[in-house]
Amino acid sequence: MSSHTGVKHSLRFGQVVIGPPGSGKTTYCHGMQEFLTNLGRKVVVVNMDPANEGLPYSCGVDVSELVTLDDVMDGLKLGPNGGLLYCMEYIEANLDWLENKLKQHSDCYFLFDCPGQVELYTHQSSVKNIFSQLAKWSFRLTAVHLVDSHYCADPAKFISVLCTSLSTMLHVELPHVNVLSKMDLIEQYGKLAFNIDFYTEVMDLTYLLDHLAADPFFKKFHHLNEKLAEVIQDYSLVSFVPLNVQDRESMIQVLQAVDKANGYCFGDLEERNLQAMMSAAVGADFQFNFTLRVQERYVETSGKTVEEEMMDL
Repeated sequence: MSSHTGVKHSLRFGQVVIGPPGSGKTTYCHGMQEFLTNLGRKVVVVNMDPANEGLPYSCGVDVSELVTLDDVMDGLKLGPNGGLLYCMEYIEANLDWLENKLKQHSDCYFLFDCPGQVELYTHQSSVKNIFSQLAKWSFRLTAVHLVDSHYCADPAKFISVLCTSLSTMLHVELPHVNVLSKMDLIEQYGKLAFNIDFYTEVMDLTYLLDHLAADPFFKKFHHLNEKLAEVIQDYSLVSFVPLNVQDRESMIQVLQAVDKANGYCFGDLEERNLQAMMSAAVGADFQFNFTLRVQERYVETSGKTVEEEMMDL
């Protein structure tokens, strides 16, 4: 553990990018690095994944200099899951190394590219402790939790995603933005049962339960699914921002949500003034219009009237 926790650090902002394997975390970091650089921010990407190889972005700090998954698996004869848990515990035990690396980058905006093992963010404590230590070093971070958007096409998987997202929000204890990534592929594995805003705003989940009940396999789990939906709705914390990394408007929408969550838009670094605060405080109409544009761009229309769709339901 670092011995410098009593030293006062200057305020630094950033994102910790988390999510399941293959959800697009590294691609997001690469795209967000380029996007923020074009906006004039000085960006440093921190690779926190000991298993990440062939990084597409220029990396300011890389934990593979401290520990790699391959070395741990070979040396301790562990599998990939146990090896990654050990790696994160090793990083937690050597936070002074991380602090010294981060000190070399002043007046920067940080992107932390984190591992993709789900249990690291739902019940294992190493990553949570690392995030807590970063907060003590005056980092103001937002957790950006990426989830594949095509899970929306499967009601069972979407409910599972909601449970994982809620568990992650409660465990990580950071300002949180859930993101539906790869919006251009949202209907790759099936048609959506509802409009995009049903999934981004997590509306009445009883409609999804009706869809699940129509499946013979899930019918016997109806009571369990009902209780899971109740837990999600009782907390009323989970919502999503749709994202296509190649779409500028989509990136702006995510960045606005992140900057509002960690307080970056309320600071005095750039042109963040009263007008910026007001634009963060309002904007419901803009969010609704943005969701409509996402719907039109990425989701095929059925060609049915509202009455016909209601009859189908």
